[in-house]
Parts: sequence; C-alpha cells; structure tokens
Amino acid sequence: MSKLTHLDADGRARMVDVGDKAVTSRRAEARGELVCAPATLELVRTGKTPKGSVLATAELAGVMAAKRTADLIPLCHTLALSKVAVEIAMDEALPGFAVRATVRSEGRTGVEMEALTAVSVACLTLFDMLKAVDKGMAIGAIRVTAKEGGQSGSWSSE
Repeated sequence: MSKLTHLDADGRARMVDVGDKAVTSRRAEARGELVCAPATLELVRTGKTPKGSVLATAELAGVMAAKRTADLIPLCHTLALSKVAVEIAMDEALPGFAVRATVRSEGRTGVEMEALTAVSVACLTLFDMLKAVDKGMAIGAIRVTAKEGGQSGSWSSE
C-alpha cells in the first residue's frame, strides 16, 4: 500500500501539491443506483410523480454537484471541468434507477471525485423527489468504473 498523500509528516491533513505534475487529459466514469418499488418506477415512467420531472432534475443536480466537489470534499482541488454528463436510466431488474456520470478535464489531477459526487447527488435528488411515494428506497453501489489520464494511466472495472 502506498503512503497516505493527504497527511504531512506530523499527521496533519494537507492538500496534495500537484503543481509539478504534467497537465494531461483526464476522464472518469462513476455509477450508482437507487433501488425502489416497481410502483415508483411506474409513477416516473408515466409522469405522475408529485414533484415533477424527476430524471431531468436529478441529472441537473448531478452536473451541478460535480462542479462544486471542491466545496464539499475537504482537500479536493478546484478543477476546470470540460465535461460533466449525468445519465439516469430506469432499470426494471433492480427495480430502480441506474445512474452514470462522466467527467472530463485537462489538468494535473484526476476527476474521480467529481464523477462520484455527481452520481451521489443525483441519487440523493432522486430519493428526495420520490420519498413522498416510496419510503423504502435505497441508494447503493456507488463506485468509479473507469478512469483515464495521469501517471497511473487508464483503468476500467469492466
């Protein structure tokens, strides 16, 4: 296991200095899911939810969250993102919603945290918009599924 980079020699938290790293194209993808009752899926499919356009609102919330990751997660760098895409699909097999975020940047550090934040907030927004009709929902399986760029190169879980 490698040395913890967010702690100094005395164990104090610090932001990693990435100033000497090369600027490279960075990309990360994250996924997650919200499991709900089949009846909840049907309400969304037919547009009969009490709070309106559930999927569009959650996708937009995910994009907004990725852009604010450094404000939410201590020690994350503020990044100029060139792309944030959040896609939510109804999944009968769960039953529920499969959430995917893709984030891109040209920079000195990766965008995995931005992708994870986008997925997390999109799932939380789905939960918020549907909690009036389904108290038993569960958010889960949030993970990075792919990354590109930087010293460690490309990686994919698939």
